[in-house]
Amino acid sequence: MSALSSVAPDQQSPQAHTDTVLVVDDTPESLRFLADTLEAEGMRVLIATSGEAALALLAHITPDLILMDAVMPGMGGFEATRILKRQPASARVPVIFMTGLTESEHVLAALEAGSVDYVRKPLVINELVARVRVHMANARLAQDSQAALDASGRHLIAVSQGQSIEWWTPQAGSLLEDYFPAWRRISGPAPDALAPALARLARAEENGATIRIDLPHATLELVLVTRLRGAEMLVRINDVNPAADIALLQARHGLTLREAEVLLWISHGKPNRVISEILDISPRTVNKHLEQVFIKLGVETRAAAAAFAVRALQN
Repeated sequence: MSALSSVAPDQQSPQAHTDTVLVVDDTPESLRFLADTLEAEGMRVLIATSGEAALALLAHITPDLILMDAVMPGMGGFEATRILKRQPASARVPVIFMTGLTESEHVLAALEAGSVDYVRKPLVINELVARVRVHMANARLAQDSQAALDASGRHLIAVSQGQSIEWWTPQAGSLLEDYFPAWRRISGPAPDALAPALARLARAEENGATIRIDLPHATLELVLVTRLRGAEMLVRINDVNPAADIALLQARHGLTLREAEVLLWISHGKPNRVISEILDISPRTVNKHLEQVFIKLGVETRAAAAAFAVRALQN
């Protein structure tokens, strides 16, 4: 018994989402007990009897949460979790360890492997169910927040204290792949060329701190947007050699060169004072160009104009 879905697909409404939990344990009695308990709570249960079987299953389906036994023959839970956290499809699935190990180093090993929590055996069912529900809710909230950022069309990345890129919007992922071919879309260390600048941003005292990086064929600008939980930060990446983008905005919206330049920097979140410095014109001139941009786009606010630019550059 390597993997089993205990709810038939035709029993589920195609419109409804059923919370799915993958239980990984080498003991049939534990699997049966946990499957019965979670099904009674209205969850769909998948099971695997080894770390290898769990990884094989994850190649085809992404559960909402994984309950992972720490000690199993062959590939144990710690190793399996480290591997699944390196896979894009399963990297953000919360993992709760189930373990009879009680030493503090075992708890640390579970957390360092990438788990969000652990429970000790023998299991206290009410506590286990509560933790499962809390962590699934937290994961959904994080996914919803990222989806909102994805929809904004911005080049945004979330960076941990160790300059590891934890997630990114699709646009940021494409930009990183273009400029750093060795980078892959999995959570992990930032490209070497970005790491020093990200470390400096991490020490910045105010949001809006900006650092430019000169690459062989481009210049990138990193902007600290805000601090997230703990030491994690949200960073926007701007391509500051945007001749092609300016030309596209000119053609798409019938703008002059200066109007297109102002619109592009507006879409990058720059205030008039900064745009005036970049373009070497007065803030008053920037404002006059912006007024013409509003008229040509048929909008009344900077945010609406920026949204036009983002949509144009996405398509």
